[in-house]
Amino acid sequence: MIAKRLKIAVAESLTCGRLQAALGSISGASDFFEGGVTAYNLKQKVGLLAIDKQYAKSVNSISQRVAYELAEGACRLFQSDIGIGTTGYAEPSPENGVHEPMAYIAICRQRTGKIQNIAGKQILGTGLNRVRMQEHVSAMAIESLLSYLETCEPAE
Repeated sequence: MIAKRLKIAVAESLTCGRLQAALGSISGASDFFEGGVTAYNLKQKVGLLAIDKQYAKSVNSISQRVAYELAEGACRLFQSDIGIGTTGYAEPSPENGVHEPMAYIAICRQRTGKIQNIAGKQILGTGLNRVRMQEHVSAMAIESLLSYLETCEPAE
């Protein structure tokens, strides 16, 4: 991140601050980490990160699109080059038809005021408890970020 002069911000739901903690634990984080938001309910996701309320409501705020909207919201809010969004179910939610933990992560890149979706994936957490799922999703988000950084262009 430093070598490419890139700044990053995150918007977390499922991971509940774990991704922010991971980035902040890196020596020199203040040179690339702009900050993050943990938005656990729809009101905050809409108010802080400008996700589409009607769509998010229709999917209980959990989909690949919502993850992208969270990442984009983080980019805008913190004026960062890269944004990461996480959302999902950290544990089964039978009332929502979810029988195993599952999540979505998304990474976007902002250049000259335009935001492009870079990477996204669904993560299944079969057999993981709530905390292990949150840790797993955070680790997968970092892994996806590192993969992107290997080939991305530096900041202008």
